[in-house]
Amino acid sequence: MRIYREKDYDAMSRRAASIIAAQVVSKPDCVLGLATGSSPVGAYQQLVKWYERGDLSFKEVRSVNLDEYCGLAPGHDQSYRYFMQANLFDHVDIRPENTNVPDGLAADPRVECARYEELVAGLGYADLQLLGIGRNGHIGFNEPCGEFPKATHVVDLTQSTIEANARFFASAGDVPRQALTMGIGTIMRARKILIVASGADKADAVAKAFFGPITPEMPASILQLHPDVTLVADESALSHVVEAEKR
Repeated sequence: MRIYREKDYDAMSRRAASIIAAQVVSKPDCVLGLATGSSPVGAYQQLVKWYERGDLSFKEVRSVNLDEYCGLAPGHDQSYRYFMQANLFDHVDIRPENTNVPDGLAADPRVECARYEELVAGLGYADLQLLGIGRNGHIGFNEPCGEFPKATHVVDLTQSTIEANARFFASAGDVPRQALTMGIGTIMRARKILIVASGADKADAVAKAFFGPITPEMPASILQLHPDVTLVADESALSHVVEAEKR
C-alpha cells in the first residue's frame, strides 16, 4: 500500500485528483468507481478545473457509484445522484448514459441490488475505485458487522453513520435508515483502489484499518489484502499512524 501524507485537505484533494486524472489519461474509456461525502469534493473540484482548462476529458469514461440512500429520488438534494451531478457530472463532458448510481426509488431494493451488481460486473468492475472511510471504518455503506458482505446489498445504517450524516439533513430524523451499497467483494474486484481521508476524526479509523487486524468489525481493514491500494490523507487523519507503526 502506498501512503501519501499531505499537509491539509486541499493538498490531499490535489493529490487524489492527480491520481484519478492519470487513470483517465492512461485509459480514456476507463471505469471509475466514485464516492460521495465531504472527503472527495475537493478532488472533484480539481478535476473540473482541469477539464475546464482543456487538460482532461471524461467523454469516454464510464462511472459506477458506490451507493445510494433508499427512498430518495435522484433530484433530492441529499441523494447521491444529485451529489454527483452537482459536484462533477454537470461540469465535465462525461456522457449521462455512462454514469451509474443505484436507484434509491426501486420498488424492490434487493432486485435493484442484483441489477446493479450485474451492471458493474458487465463493465468489468472499476479500473480505479475511489473510497472515503467512515469514523467506524465503513467503506461505501458497508457497516461494521460479523462478516464482509460480498455483493451489492441493502444495508441498515448504524446510529453513528446516521448521526454523521445528519448535518446534511434538516434533522437526524430525516436521514434515511437504509441504503443500497456495493459489497466488499465488489469493491475488492477493482484493479486499483484510492482511499482519501481528512481530519482528526478519521485518525482512529485510518490507524485501525491499515495497521490493525483484518476484521469485518473494521470494514476498511479488508483493503490490506488488495494488491494496489493508495491512501491519500492529510496530517490530521494520519496523526495516529506513527503510533500504530511503532506497535
